[in-house]
Amino acid sequence: MQTRILGRSGLTVSALGLGCMGMSDFYGQQDDAESIRTLHRAVALGVTLFDTADMYGPFKNEELLAQAFKGKRDQVLIATKFGIVRDPHDPTKRSINGRPEYVKAACEASLKRLGTDYIDLYYQHRVDASTPIEETVGAMSRLVEAGKVRYLGLSEAAPATLRRAAATHPIAALQTEYSLWSREPEDDILPTCRELGIGFVPYSPLGRGFLTGQIQQFEDLAVDDYRRFTPRFQGENFQKNLDLVARINDLAKQKDCTPGQLALAWVLAQGPDVVPIPGTKRVAYLEENLGALAITLSKNELAQLDDIAPKGVAAGTRYPAAMMGSVNG
Repeated sequence: MQTRILGRSGLTVSALGLGCMGMSDFYGQQDDAESIRTLHRAVALGVTLFDTADMYGPFKNEELLAQAFKGKRDQVLIATKFGIVRDPHDPTKRSINGRPEYVKAACEASLKRLGTDYIDLYYQHRVDASTPIEETVGAMSRLVEAGKVRYLGLSEAAPATLRRAAATHPIAALQTEYSLWSREPEDDILPTCRELGIGFVPYSPLGRGFLTGQIQQFEDLAVDDYRRFTPRFQGENFQKNLDLVARINDLAKQKDCTPGQLALAWVLAQGPDVVPIPGTKRVAYLEENLGALAITLSKNELAQLDDIAPKGVAAGTRYPAAMMGSVNG
């Protein structure tokens, strides 16, 4: 397994991580047995970075990882998140909490669910606009001092927020959406990470599965799949984005790989400090994704992909309007 270091933190991780959200929430029916097989196969293939959050389930995903990694804790790096609070009576309703007392309580709860006494990488899932970032990161730094957390991260934080956070405590990683159809981080976020020595962890590097070419019609999505409510998967946007995937697939055929592998290879080619975390709950897709590590893109092929998928190419916003307000905070 190839490895990469997250910024200047010294945290060495597998060049591809595994996003675990879909195993427990949002993407249709769960299959814990297959998810655990996938997690075990990932470990066997050398994947070390596993990404979860307390709100996935909610709570179920952390418990699933605890079950899968029993006896394997020394082989894995667990990244989890706090900050998005789902209403216990209606999980579709959510709020953001970055208050210091909540940070401590959320960490203790995650440690218990994960069945571990430390978290390798602890992210603030979304920035709390009502709590100064210095207070949130200050509380997170005390978890490092207590030995309960090794490294700190932020998710969907704006450059100015990143600077203030990094001035409070070293930040190992920023997580945000980044792929051939979500290239906005290239403007300010990625350069800021590099200036500050912060590793960059793209989530949804396969465009929530769309860039794999496996989704050909709206009906391919399960009735309880949250992507049905995402603008890029709706109406005219769906067909426009399908046309984009067809062009990516044409180039993938020339490379003798899948469109998903090509999309991942492009993300990996954006720099040695970039560690994508494609999600899957199936062994076959895990193995396909890891095949991207063997693909080298020439300057000409990278230029072709720039032409196929320039910034702003995707039709529709990446989240519904109500959720867009909490990104890049």
